[in-house]
Amino acid sequence: MDRTDLDAFDRADAALRSRGPGRMLPDLARIRRLAELLGDPQRSYPTVHVTGTNGKGSVVRMVGALCAAAGLSAGTYTSPHLQSVRERLSLSGRPIRPGAFAALVDELAPFVELVDQEAAAGHPEDRVTYFEYLTAMAFAWFADVPVDVGVFEVGMGGRWDATNLIRGDVAVLNAIDVDHAELGTSPQQIALEKVGIIKPGAVVVTADQEPEVDEVIAAAVAEAAAEWWRLEQEVAVLERRIAVGGQQLTLRVGERVVDGVLLPLHGAHQARNAALALGAFAALTGEAFAAMDVDVVRHGLEAVSVPGRLEVVHRHPTVVLDGAHNPHGARAAAAALDEAFGFRELVLVAACLDDKDVSGILREFRPVASHVVVTRAPSPRAASLERMRSAATEVWGATGTVVEAADDLDDALGLARSVTGPGDGLLVVGSLLTVGAARDRYLPLPDEDDDEVVRTPEDEESAYQDPLDLSSDAGVDADRPTDPWSDPDEE
Repeated sequence: MDRTDLDAFDRADAALRSRGPGRMLPDLARIRRLAELLGDPQRSYPTVHVTGTNGKGSVVRMVGALCAAAGLSAGTYTSPHLQSVRERLSLSGRPIRPGAFAALVDELAPFVELVDQEAAAGHPEDRVTYFEYLTAMAFAWFADVPVDVGVFEVGMGGRWDATNLIRGDVAVLNAIDVDHAELGTSPQQIALEKVGIIKPGAVVVTADQEPEVDEVIAAAVAEAAAEWWRLEQEVAVLERRIAVGGQQLTLRVGERVVDGVLLPLHGAHQARNAALALGAFAALTGEAFAAMDVDVVRHGLEAVSVPGRLEVVHRHPTVVLDGAHNPHGARAAAAALDEAFGFRELVLVAACLDDKDVSGILREFRPVASHVVVTRAPSPRAASLERMRSAATEVWGATGTVVEAADDLDDALGLARSVTGPGDGLLVVGSLLTVGAARDRYLPLPDEDDDEVVRTPEDEESAYQDPLDLSSDAGVDADRPTDPWSDPDEE
């Protein structure tokens, strides 16, 4: 990779970070104005929009992999990133190259400055935020490539999120639980924000939800005259068996059954994510899905990679990373651990952010952890070492499990490795920032070898020509406003 491109990327990344999260208010003007100045590029391609409390990133990657297997160029937008902000904007599974990232930042800069000036007239602290800038970059890059499909993960919530300017031909609502206090204190309150991504006439694919959440979804679906596909009804996991490196699945969408799917991810929650992703893909491709060879689906899901989700990054000892950062995600990870790995003993390394339910996260690992090392997450928003130690002592104090503390992640990993033996595992959890830092130590990002994306739509012809109507504006609500409630380190 040319040093000039890397320097340009570093400069662009620093410029973005300097913007910070901005005022955390449902203020919708900036991203709408910025997209308007860019010509509303996000309306030029069909999109899948994914929200929920956990599993959003996994579903986005699965939908993208299914599209790629079908010969569709899929742009995916996810957040937060683990190791590099470039991960957030990907084409055909590959992050945007450094030079292209820097060029996008520069290309949008004059428009961003104009919106900054307009926003400051209303409030002196207002300007385009980090998340808004990145989201607008994704809008523009996907249109310029151009992609056949855009798959977008909500940053936080849904109704006021910057991503909500997309067409949203398909909306996916994964399991909804309490996480961000800004969104509400009950699943029902949070659902009221997340159903904001449902556009008129869309297909809505949802995970199994609490009854009060289903009531909120039902009302939103009816109001939008949308079509509702529910897990275990219109889409389902019919069979799941543990396999080497993951699990073998039989999935159903409507009347179509797809068997022999080897998903290289662990846990029942990832099987459910695969069913949701397949439902979204079927809804997106419509009649083409019915004629599609079963191997397209198999190859797509077999190619899925989701870094930081029960990801093995080292052997001897086996080191597993999982970005669980709320009790719901921690519960899923803990349940999958014993099933997938069967460790003799498990050493837990945990570091959370201060705005999270630290005790609730740790409590989910109480049945599986035999030794605990807490530390401080690599973030200004980290829970203090004292809070981490106090929470862990509260959870494990009566069990006889050893709880230790380390000043930083390097020391925590070293301490954890020192107490592992043959057949033991080491699990790093608590925050995606913690997982990203651990991944830097075990799987550092490779040097870029070239400036080309893996594939553009012109590089190969799809086996299924024009399965989507790219010219249609169906599902667009021109009056629906949006704005992000998330920041560079949001989880």
